[in-house]
Amino acid sequence: MSGHSKWATIKHKKAATDAKRGKLFTTVIKEITIAARSGGDPDSNARLRTAIIAAKAVSMPSDNITRAIKRGTGELEGAQIEEVMFEGYGPGGAAVMVACVTDNRNRTVAEMRHAFSKQGGNLGEVGSVAWMFDRKSQVFIEKEKATEEQLMDFALEAGADDVKDSGDNWELVSSPDVHHGILDALQKAGIPFTEASIAMIPQNLMKVDSKHAAGMLRLIDVLEDHDDVQHLYTNADFDEADLGE
Repeated sequence: MSGHSKWATIKHKKAATDAKRGKLFTTVIKEITIAARSGGDPDSNARLRTAIIAAKAVSMPSDNITRAIKRGTGELEGAQIEEVMFEGYGPGGAAVMVACVTDNRNRTVAEMRHAFSKQGGNLGEVGSVAWMFDRKSQVFIEKEKATEEQLMDFALEAGADDVKDSGDNWELVSSPDVHHGILDALQKAGIPFTEASIAMIPQNLMKVDSKHAAGMLRLIDVLEDHDDVQHLYTNADFDEADLGE
């Protein structure tokens, strides 16, 4: 989610909780498995190389990484998984995009539709909200790991577009074309990151009124807790009081 949104601040607080309950490991493992379908050599597979960097950033054991690669290349048996993007509206009309990895598309479609409708939202058609977002490289770095000046200099050298303040983190925003290069450069510079992905960043934010804020936050929680959900993007913005900050 965009660094301009107050939601970004609590998003990364939630990420710490996700890491404790293993959701983060599951997300990273699925990304490695999907990436490895295009080849198990990270030197020639930029997406896999990026996924491995992300795995190491969250201290994932090497054995887990190796098994995930072998599942992706077919060396180890496992259920066939595929990527699916869902689009819809939350209560109050904020746009939501949900990137999933699933071994049962029909089940996931039904569960996504139920999640949206139960919280007062609507699951839309493909393309219904994607036009409100830009596809960008997005990398988050804890503020204690680097100064804004360091990252501004880094951004200029590495080809990043912008450095944004995102609460407890700095957010590096770049073109998707330089995503892998940005991560390689961060690794060489010894600057650790907490999260990195090709994200859908909202062009504009939509303030969710107090009447619908609780329902929207419940929808976000339900979706992010779902085992098939890899990433969630929204243009929703909230008042501090509604976030409970």
